[in-house]
Amino acid sequence: MRGTLTIPALGAIGGFSLGGECHNLRHNLRAALSRAAGTSNGQMVGETMAGQAEVQVSHFLDEHGVGAFQIKLIFWSILIALIDGYDIGAIAFAAPHLIREWHVAPKDLALVLSASNIGVLFGSQIFGWVGDNYGRKTALIATNLLFGIFTFAAAYAIDLTQMSWLRFFAGLGIGGVIPNVVAINAESAPRNLRATLAIIAVGTVPMGGALAGFASAALVPAYGWQILFYIGGIVPVVVALAAIFGLPESIKYMTLHESQRSKMESLLTSIRPGYQVPPNARFVIEDEKQFPGSNPTYLFREGLALITPLTWLIFAFNLMGYFFLISWTPTLMTAAHATPTVAALSGAALQVGGTVGALTLCWWLQRHRFLAVAVLFVIAVPIVASIGFAGLTSTTALLVATFFAGALVLGIQSGINVVGAMIYPTSLRANGSGWQLGIGRLGAILGPFLGALFVGLPVERLYIWSALPFAAGAVVTFLVHALYQRRLRARPELQKAQ
Repeated sequence: MRGTLTIPALGAIGGFSLGGECHNLRHNLRAALSRAAGTSNGQMVGETMAGQAEVQVSHFLDEHGVGAFQIKLIFWSILIALIDGYDIGAIAFAAPHLIREWHVAPKDLALVLSASNIGVLFGSQIFGWVGDNYGRKTALIATNLLFGIFTFAAAYAIDLTQMSWLRFFAGLGIGGVIPNVVAINAESAPRNLRATLAIIAVGTVPMGGALAGFASAALVPAYGWQILFYIGGIVPVVVALAAIFGLPESIKYMTLHESQRSKMESLLTSIRPGYQVPPNARFVIEDEKQFPGSNPTYLFREGLALITPLTWLIFAFNLMGYFFLISWTPTLMTAAHATPTVAALSGAALQVGGTVGALTLCWWLQRHRFLAVAVLFVIAVPIVASIGFAGLTSTTALLVATFFAGALVLGIQSGINVVGAMIYPTSLRANGSGWQLGIGRLGAILGPFLGALFVGLPVERLYIWSALPFAAGAVVTFLVHALYQRRLRARPELQKAQ
């Protein structure tokens, strides 16, 4: 009786690879042994003790590499991420206009600026659970419909109370996007690109926020602040309806759910034309240890009892500083006598910098993970603290400072969105990521409120204070790095798969 042939990938976990130095050696070794074992098309197919054929999905993806399926998936993911970023940032760019039109003080905007984050606090966990149980595709379609409808309705708000409630309900949908975008890409990529493809997808969220800034500068003077919410409402609904027909499902989600078997077989055949799935084959994710369900208590098992809550704290610190920056920078720059266009462009520069930072740093984040994030936190402290001084110096200095602040802060966020999620297996990934983003949103809620309390300070001093969450984030992330390395040493099976 021939048993299942499994070749462990040097340097890969049921998460992501630490580097590609040994990739060619691994590939050649696997291919040679696959041929010796009598496999077809280079695919790992073995038999269980009961004689049932077994298809190892991770190896299938490794052998195929990046093809049309992954390109199609990354296209849809980037589109959804851009829309998500736009809707996150739209309220910040509408805020200066609401102050003038509704005759309210800047400090009165605290709840409006935080309302969507309160929604995200619940929505990320709700739709993380939906993604793990009903599919990443289902969750992403539902989230876009939800936040699209309530963002469109925000264009008709007539006071802060209405706007706050509409932003809260939009936030429920916004919160479910990143956990499922991370999961669907990481679970459909070869080992050495899992984190990279996921970071590329979520790294475009800040660019969506920048589009809101450009729309504000170009369209609001002619059409009013409502145009920001018309765009932010109509586009996600259209994309959600199109995604019903065009968005693929996560390969590994389908692997774990027998109800998806026919779709799984069709997908494998489309990825590798001519490939024949053995009759009654059992699909397995051979490089992950799954949990029997998506109960949140599993997030604390297998050496994660301290790591899981500390990752929540990392998210809270970074999101506290991040949402202070994107929520208050346009308003604070206007108060510092910058023109509305310059104020909008400074906010847009934060977001553009975020996308550039995420895409530039993705290889480093994949290789060094929490250690890389900790170093970025340290560098972010003086850069963020300089924004207020730059705003009083010149427009060029302001845009340069906000660009680099965005590259670091949003580069950190894109990194921890993925690095944090990848510590969990497929059966828990969207749920684990949802809890990280959800609990982290407590910091996002607190950031704009603290901004409202200190908005009377001189702008240069205010930004110095705003750098403190990043200093705290550096300390916690170094601790998580040390704990995670200890976890790998205590569990050699995980170390082998790293």
